[in-house]
Amino acid sequence: MKFRHRPAEEPEINLIPFIDVLLVILIFLMLSTTYSKFTELQVSLPTADADNLKDRPREIVVAVSADGRYVVNSQAVEGRAVELLSGALSQAAAGNSEITVVVSADAAAAHQSVINVMDAARRAGLSRLTFAAQSNPR
Repeated sequence: MKFRHRPAEEPEINLIPFIDVLLVILIFLMLSTTYSKFTELQVSLPTADADNLKDRPREIVVAVSADGRYVVNSQAVEGRAVELLSGALSQAAAGNSEITVVVSADAAAAHQSVINVMDAARRAGLSRLTFAAQSNPR
């Protein structure tokens, strides 16, 4: 008996399903990267036209430096604790809860420093609070 030796068939890889999967992934990535720019948080900080500072006897000016130090009505507050700042605000208010607290914070001051001033004013019973701003250069 003579058996013929059949040549071994090379396995054939069907690329059509592979290409379909890659196209679906490509379309998904294209759509998701297109919409990613719309989900970013765009923050444009406002500017203010500030009036000239008027001398008002019923206000307490709290200055916040860039490194987090506080000054209440030209008197430096020793330390950076909210309790110390609250005590200084209570002393400056002298029991009058109708006084307005003006927060004059440096542009480079930490957000937490400004929040500490707001918290100290609340603890001192001062509910009127405003923020100082510079006028825009024209």
